[in-house]
Amino acid sequence: MAAIFSGIHLKLKSPQTPWEDKLKLARFAWVSSQCLLPNKEQVLLDWCTHALTGWYSQKVEFSQDVLEGLWLYLNDLLRSQKLQSLLKQGKTVSLRLNMAQLLLDRLQEYSHTGSTPSVSASLVLSVCQGVVSCPVLSSVFITKYELMVDLLVKLCAMACVELQQQQIPGSSVTESSMCSAAGKTDCRNMKELSTKPDEGSKSSLLFELLLQVLTCYLAVQRQQANPNRVLVMLLSHLFQPFVLVRHLLTSADLSRARPQLHQQMRRDICLRVDSVLLFALFPSEHLTSYKEELLPTKGIAGKSGAGGSKGPLKPVTAILSKLTAQDYCEKPSLYSLKANTVSLLFRFFLDSYAKGKGENDEEQKLLCFHFLTRLVPILDLGPDMQSRSPAEADPLVSACPDQTPSPASPTSPQNWSLALTALESLLGQAVSADIYNVAADRIRHGEIQLNFFRALGQILLNKAQPSIPAWHHCFKVLLSLNHQIVEPDLDQLLSLAWVNFECTDGQVEPARQVLVCSLLQIYTKLRQLPHLFSELLSVICQPALEELRPPLLFDGFYSSLSSCLLDTPLSQSLEICSLVLDGIKKYILPDLGNGGQGDKEMADVNQKKRRDSSLKLLSLSQLLHTVLFHTKSIDSASPLPLVKQVKALMSEMHQVVGFLEQLMSDENPTVKAMKGSGRNRSGKVRKGVSRQELEKIQVWAQKMVEATLILRYSWVEVDMLFDLHCSKYKHLGAEVMETEGEDVPSATVMTHTETHGCVYFLPTCLSMSSSTSPVTCLFDKLITLQQVKKLMLDNAPLSESSVAAVKKAVTVLLAKLKSEVNTGLEHEWDGQICNVNSDSYAVAYWYLVTTNLPLIAPYLSEEDKKCFTDVLVTSLLSRQKDDKPRNRLTVATISSQFLESPLLPELPSLFSSFVCCLTQRIRDVLIAAHQELRFSRVMASESIVLDILETSTTGDVCVTLTGAQVEELTDLVRILRDLNPDAMNSEDLCSVFFLLLFMLTSTCQQDPVGVDCRNDLVPTAFFVRLLTMLNFLVQSSNLKGVLKVIRGGPLLQTVVSCLRWHSSNRRFATTSDALISSGLIKAEQNFIGSLVQFIIINNISVQLNLDQFVSFLTQNVRPNPEAFFPCVYLELATLSSLAQVLNSNCGRSKSLDQTLMSLLSRVTVTLGSATEFMLKPQTASTGAGQLDSDFYRSFVVEIVTVLLECESTALSVATGPSFKHMTLYQEALYVQILQGVCSLLTASWLSSENICELEPTVEELLQQLTEKSTTHHLTLLLVIVKDGLHSGKLKAGNYREVLSAVIITKLLFSCRLPDNCSQALWLIAPEIISAMVFLVRSCSQDVFLTLAFAVPTVIALTSILRHGEGLLSNPHHVVVALEALQCVSLDHSSPHGYLLAFQAVHEGLFAVIQCHSQVMLNAAPSFLNVFSRLVTSVMCRGQQRGHSKTGSDDDVYLQCSRLIERMYSHIAVTSENFTTLSAYIVAQYVTELQKVTLRADIKLHLTEGIYQILDLCTERDIKFLMSGLHMGVREVFNELYSSYTHYHKTQRQGEEKYTV
Repeated sequence: MAAIFSGIHLKLKSPQTPWEDKLKLARFAWVSSQCLLPNKEQVLLDWCTHALTGWYSQKVEFSQDVLEGLWLYLNDLLRSQKLQSLLKQGKTVSLRLNMAQLLLDRLQEYSHTGSTPSVSASLVLSVCQGVVSCPVLSSVFITKYELMVDLLVKLCAMACVELQQQQIPGSSVTESSMCSAAGKTDCRNMKELSTKPDEGSKSSLLFELLLQVLTCYLAVQRQQANPNRVLVMLLSHLFQPFVLVRHLLTSADLSRARPQLHQQMRRDICLRVDSVLLFALFPSEHLTSYKEELLPTKGIAGKSGAGGSKGPLKPVTAILSKLTAQDYCEKPSLYSLKANTVSLLFRFFLDSYAKGKGENDEEQKLLCFHFLTRLVPILDLGPDMQSRSPAEADPLVSACPDQTPSPASPTSPQNWSLALTALESLLGQAVSADIYNVAADRIRHGEIQLNFFRALGQILLNKAQPSIPAWHHCFKVLLSLNHQIVEPDLDQLLSLAWVNFECTDGQVEPARQVLVCSLLQIYTKLRQLPHLFSELLSVICQPALEELRPPLLFDGFYSSLSSCLLDTPLSQSLEICSLVLDGIKKYILPDLGNGGQGDKEMADVNQKKRRDSSLKLLSLSQLLHTVLFHTKSIDSASPLPLVKQVKALMSEMHQVVGFLEQLMSDENPTVKAMKGSGRNRSGKVRKGVSRQELEKIQVWAQKMVEATLILRYSWVEVDMLFDLHCSKYKHLGAEVMETEGEDVPSATVMTHTETHGCVYFLPTCLSMSSSTSPVTCLFDKLITLQQVKKLMLDNAPLSESSVAAVKKAVTVLLAKLKSEVNTGLEHEWDGQICNVNSDSYAVAYWYLVTTNLPLIAPYLSEEDKKCFTDVLVTSLLSRQKDDKPRNRLTVATISSQFLESPLLPELPSLFSSFVCCLTQRIRDVLIAAHQELRFSRVMASESIVLDILETSTTGDVCVTLTGAQVEELTDLVRILRDLNPDAMNSEDLCSVFFLLLFMLTSTCQQDPVGVDCRNDLVPTAFFVRLLTMLNFLVQSSNLKGVLKVIRGGPLLQTVVSCLRWHSSNRRFATTSDALISSGLIKAEQNFIGSLVQFIIINNISVQLNLDQFVSFLTQNVRPNPEAFFPCVYLELATLSSLAQVLNSNCGRSKSLDQTLMSLLSRVTVTLGSATEFMLKPQTASTGAGQLDSDFYRSFVVEIVTVLLECESTALSVATGPSFKHMTLYQEALYVQILQGVCSLLTASWLSSENICELEPTVEELLQQLTEKSTTHHLTLLLVIVKDGLHSGKLKAGNYREVLSAVIITKLLFSCRLPDNCSQALWLIAPEIISAMVFLVRSCSQDVFLTLAFAVPTVIALTSILRHGEGLLSNPHHVVVALEALQCVSLDHSSPHGYLLAFQAVHEGLFAVIQCHSQVMLNAAPSFLNVFSRLVTSVMCRGQQRGHSKTGSDDDVYLQCSRLIERMYSHIAVTSENFTTLSAYIVAQYVTELQKVTLRADIKLHLTEGIYQILDLCTERDIKFLMSGLHMGVREVFNELYSSYTHYHKTQRQGEEKYTV
């Protein structure tokens, strides 16, 4: 074979050898180990590259297949593991420079027109990636900076085309597509790229290669000593491709269109591009150049420019010239690219130069500002941004003085959005960097920054784009810079962003609201809030179509204004109110008062003015109301000038209100003219007047009424508030009446107040009518309430006439409550009166009534009370159906808050009416469910009691409910539960109590399958709620009224009989656990305990009532083998609850003690026998599965505990025999102790170290419990273990519960058990082992559970294996345990965690090899698989890391290597089980050793261990290893075997020679 390859070099060079044969020879020479060529790798690489360069230079000729074969061969060479291994070993292999140029030409080939690519792009890219990935070969590019730049240019051009195709799916790259920046290449030259079948592979390779080349270039760039050269190269060749690639990567969502381009890769490429731009454009060495260019006073000539020409270096001009060029990007995308890039450049500039020290800090921030002024004109916001020069005082300099401005401008909505977003980013960065120092700018720089930002703000206003959120954000940032920026144009900003805002887009509204709230906050801090409102009022009062304006007030305005007014002096708040009133008087009232004089055209003009003025009046009145109700109030400590200012304001407001009321009266000529314009004398619509015109007239008149009502109510409310809180202030109504000298009787105030001049009451022109709006109705009701308050304050105590007047007003207030509120249950309201509309009126109306209920409740008629309570119940029921979270008020939420407040119980009559309404609703449901149920019988408590007693004795159910009826009753009972039972009178309490009891005893739910009553089920949850509610009512102080109708004994008997009957007929859940978990048993226990407690404490015929009940229980509770187990649960629960209450009340008095002790003794006997009966059927069908339940064990412990307490009390009172149920107590104590141990081990506050410290104590406790235990006790313990070793709990996240069971299992196998118990335990040991293995396998993927759970479980398995020596004879059980060791993860980041996992697996293996050597013949393969994982992990962790460091981490891996050596020695001792596998062990070792370079100390221990395995190998094994191992592995083995022979084998033979 050697002869075949002896002349291969000559054959490759020979022209007579066909190229196909040369290619085959080269492939064979590369893969064959018998081809011996000097420096074979370099020879073959040079041959291949020479052949390729020769073909492309047309010096040699061969077929296309050979050409592609050569590229594939070169790709295989570069990516072969053989070449990589040689390079790692230090062998030198180089690539010729002409090959690097060939690769660049091929990449360029895909960008040229008129030429067909010779090979696929993916193949060339793969070759490039092979070169770049290898540090030795990539030096051909790295050592020549220009080649690296050229490579980046080519790759960026290809990446741009790829990204362009992804943005336009389904279309090829057109002639207008993006091109290479360096070569000015037309993208139509790359159409071939989109037609290749391996397009996905090419795309993935392209971006991976681009990322690698960027990483290499960044390292090369940082090593360059000349920053000017880096800057020139970047600007000349790379800047445009970089910004284009970055723009395309960040501007499009490519995750779906191109799955090869992952999001992480896109981010990595962008980060590399950012790093290159940052370090090349803005290094610290160029700071002087930037200062010379941007700061005119710092200019110094004599430096060479970026392009090599003489003159000062101007990097900013060069950068912006490249950015604004037209030839590297298609025109539609150029503007978005510029907009995205300017923000990036400014961020880089700030990161590099914004921070200085001392005096330089101000200078460098000014430098950043000047750079900003050069970037903003790039956005083409206006001609002013292009017309200034750097020498001018105004800082708005042109972006590129030597270049024509871009014709692209943000004329389209898309471009405006891009421009404003970029501008927002620039301004935001300026704010974050704090480059604008207002004082320094004014004192030392002639307000250059203020002028720039002000000019920028004027451009934004002149070309306003309020439909774009970024426009509002820009002004918010400008305000945060300096409010004086927008101060000259504040009115225009308020008009565009607030008053005349026209956009209805929901995405813009939040930005607009934030801007308005920022205005309020900033001017509040400046103490100039009146000035802001002055500008706002001037905008509102400007002539405009008010109908087109948005609402002046919005949600966020109220909270912002409230906080601002609290921080504003009261005098300024009053000034704001005066400004609003002045605006109304100056601009609104003249147009409203202008009559209809003149011709028809003039009348139409006046009518339009009145319509607009009425709408403006409404807006201003709402604004005034909001300011008044959020401002601070005066008090008696307020200074007198402030009080006088308040009086003047209120007087002025009263005059305005009076003028408006006069204007709205029928006697006013303007109103007559208005009415006459639409109707004739008979009231009919005039001819020629359309219905639309008439509706417009009615609309503006209605708006006037609403505005007048708002102003009147605001004045009345605030006037009364000031009068109550400030003794220096006298309300205006009293002053008017004193002036007139009339004493108006309270009885006539409600009807004739206006004629007497009382300004607190509503004039006739504003009274409600059928055509009034919701706002009018609401304010009418508010003013009516003020009337009531005024009468109560001025006429205390009220006379009969005043009381009658108040009742009349309250009746008017609640006239349409039911119809209006019930229709608005689904609507919401923000809580602001000015925002009430037809939808939210019902909510506002209901809020008004509930909040003023204490005021009007004493004057409600019975009809009003019924109406109110009916609405309250209806809304509360709607709350149960609508459980969606709401941020605003609804009728249901208002009702819920009202019910939760202590207000309702303080109104007895209304509370009683509400209870009656609820009970009536319940009766209606019951009557609807059973038509024969007479209404009178449901109404009378005595009739209900008769039905209850009859039903409890016969078991017949008279009312069958549907599912919907059960839900409705449940909702009604839930409302009852929110009431205070002590607030109910005796009659209401009886009514509610007996209705609930009737539902408990006489109702069931209809079977959905049929209507047979025998199949009907009891709604358990409904019964639980009924029992809970009955227990709630038992605690009322008025329960005695109930016990007068029915005695306590029959009542208790009725409830227990009902539940027992339903349970015995299997109408409840069929399992005992479901019965307990549903809460029914607990609810029954609580009710019985509370009622018996009430009887005893109140001494209500204790002997009679309780004796009857105890007799009933003791006679009916009999041990029955066929009894249904849930029924037994109910009986035991009843007895235990009764016994517990009787026992707790002993010691009150001697006579009572005698009665209670006699009853308690009877109950205890019955309870004990019933408990013993329940514990017996462990294997019977009735009790099957009960021991497996946590509910069962807890229930038994609870019952036996009560029984023990009762017997202890009996023994303490009277002498007698000892405990009668000692066996029960022992078993209950046993179960309780085990449960306590489990609970302790599952405590979250216990760490792993704490659990290890507790294990000896727990083991001692288990030993005490089990050393004399019976199989029954062991069964209870194993049931707990079985419940704990459940994978479902592990998946649910309750790993601590499973871990406690694992620990108890481990400790149980360590205890000394009786022989019968020990045999039983080891019989089920295989099942326990299998369960533990499954648990370890389940948590193998979770790194957290490895240390927290898997390692302790493996330790427990190891303990079981140790104690099972000689008892686990089946090899399969040991193999199963080894599977758990195989699943333990060894991939821990911390050495400590790795050590714990390693030791756990190692000790498991050691237990197997030490204690189960008899099964190792079958378990050896599994054993070695686990051991191989340990060896491999130690080798990976014990590699040389390139730095000398010794510490605890190294000690961990050294300790593990010692354990490996120890295990090798144990394997060698048990050689009879591993003789046939010794060669496998050695092969595995040397295979892993060939991959790593171990630390010397670790390698020493591993080598000593493997020597002992080599002792087991025969000569045949050695030959097999030498011939069967691969070349590299064989070399490692030869070296190992040589050292073994030289050192270890000779020493061993010498020792054997002298061994006897």
